[in-house]
Amino acid sequence: MKIIAIKPILFTFFILIFCFNVSNLQPKEILKIEEDEIILGNPDAPITVIEYASMSCPHCASFHLNTLPIIKEEYIDTGKVKFVFRDYPFNLPALQASMIIRCVGESVYHKYINALFSMQKKWVKSKGSAEKLFEIMNNSGMSKEEFDICLNDKDMENKILSGQLEAQKQLSIKTTPSFIINGKKLEGNKPIDTFRNIFESILEKSI
Repeated sequence: MKIIAIKPILFTFFILIFCFNVSNLQPKEILKIEEDEIILGNPDAPITVIEYASMSCPHCASFHLNTLPIIKEEYIDTGKVKFVFRDYPFNLPALQASMIIRCVGESVYHKYINALFSMQKKWVKSKGSAEKLFEIMNNSGMSKEEFDICLNDKDMENKILSGQLEAQKQLSIKTTPSFIINGKKLEGNKPIDTFRNIFESILEKSI
């Protein structure tokens, strides 16, 4: 996933600010799953998959629309995999989309993630990405006031960007999607059989 040059100076400014505020976490700490994270599956599943994704990344969209549904059916819904989604925005539109998702409510996080991925081409390359995102969210019932409050939530923005920098520093995340599967990194949107082989290998060792 290459960075899309939409307001790059502004976004780089955000990143540089947080370079001085990132706590010196150890990998075992950053891999700890917090209660407010976006999670699918059994909390006690033997396999934990943490995905780092940018909402503007076409490879991430492909994974979510084509591969994740199979993983969900075969491994998440059967209690074998716990799937955790983490934001890794590569540009301002991706950051805006990540923030909007956080405002829709925990029970529909994945519904809106999939919706924005499926309509990615309609908003991600637009100079007015916020306006395009509002059109999409307004059709789902979000008011302009709610939308503006969400995008102006500095605490949420800080949390997303600092989490991204922690992942970059502690886990060397450089591309999206990247997956941490029981502590081991897998980069890129791999075929479903790659995930199946990894999962089955872990499950065999856990017997």
